[in-house]
Amino acid sequence: MTTFDRAVLHLDLDAFYVAVECLRNDSLRGKPLIIGGSSNRGVVASCSYEARAFGVRSAMPMRQALQLCPDATVLKGDMEAYSKHSALVRDVIEAEAPLFEQASIDEFYLDLTGMDRHIGCWKWSAELRERVIRETGLPLSFGLSVNKTVSKIGAGEVKPNGAKLVPAGMEKTFLAPLPVGKIPSIGRETERRLALLGVRTCQTLSAMPPRLLEREFGKHGLLMWKKANGEDDSPVVPYREQDSISSERTFHADTIDLRFLQDEIRRQTAQLAYELRALSKLSACVTIKLRYADFNTFTKQAKIPFTAQDGPLTGHALSLFERLYERRQAVRLLGVRFSELVPGSSQISLFDDTEKESRLLAAMDRIRNRFGKNAVRRGGKG
Repeated sequence: MTTFDRAVLHLDLDAFYVAVECLRNDSLRGKPLIIGGSSNRGVVASCSYEARAFGVRSAMPMRQALQLCPDATVLKGDMEAYSKHSALVRDVIEAEAPLFEQASIDEFYLDLTGMDRHIGCWKWSAELRERVIRETGLPLSFGLSVNKTVSKIGAGEVKPNGAKLVPAGMEKTFLAPLPVGKIPSIGRETERRLALLGVRTCQTLSAMPPRLLEREFGKHGLLMWKKANGEDDSPVVPYREQDSISSERTFHADTIDLRFLQDEIRRQTAQLAYELRALSKLSACVTIKLRYADFNTFTKQAKIPFTAQDGPLTGHALSLFERLYERRQAVRLLGVRFSELVPGSSQISLFDDTEKESRLLAAMDRIRNRFGKNAVRRGGKG
């Protein structure tokens, strides 16, 4: 095996939510299974490979999924159970890995640089995979290469339950025939825009003039070009649990304007929810902080189902504020805090979301990503 100057392993749990549900109920194995919103207005959060054979995909409207696969079993999903099983996998990795990063609830990056001098990266990775499967019962795939991007794509190409080695120096050759949509950070809209330029494969993208891509897509264009050429120097960030995120505002003048205070709650909640989604986190606890003009400070919190979506978080925050703001005195400071965070992409929160709401949030997040987190907000209720 070629010795790596750098070695990055990507572990990807296969159909994670489905695999957890099958552990909890063995009768679900081998059957079409869809996890997601229980109503026809909901969307698919995850599905089994048996359901995928009918054309069902993540983020698909539930009504469309059931038209394609009417005999599928539909489960709402249990984020608490998924988080516990993710923690079991993390514990196995933490006991073995020299350096690892949890990228989401079902994905991990490990930096194995230098291990070839001892046991060998490929052998060690295969043994770790077997231990995870043995101790958790969860299937997973992995990719091993010199960087995060190629390893992640490699793991995706061999799912389910596969392993892929891309030797050092072969990154560009491996990527060349693949559709550009395989590159992380290239979504459907970017893929469509690239197709209009005649760019459909990584090989074509890698041969494009970087200045042209920068002109059409900004800094993201250069990032796409580098990834298509197999270049990615982003480090594996050591795992650390982020317990909470918060926001607060001290007003220039104390206020008793109820509508103003409610709008401020909505504003802070929306910004924090966006940060949750950007961090691939979900929250299970909302806290409101209120300081009156006399500097007396009070807080109130509530446990909630895991989510990173504006709607439920705003609803809980406003409800807490109504219960907390009893003195009807002038307010000096208002704050919002989300805690009990767990890894998970925004898609995890689709168990209860409608297709319309999910698309709206995705569109708002794209605007924030491009122009800043304050670039767009929902209007307050009159």
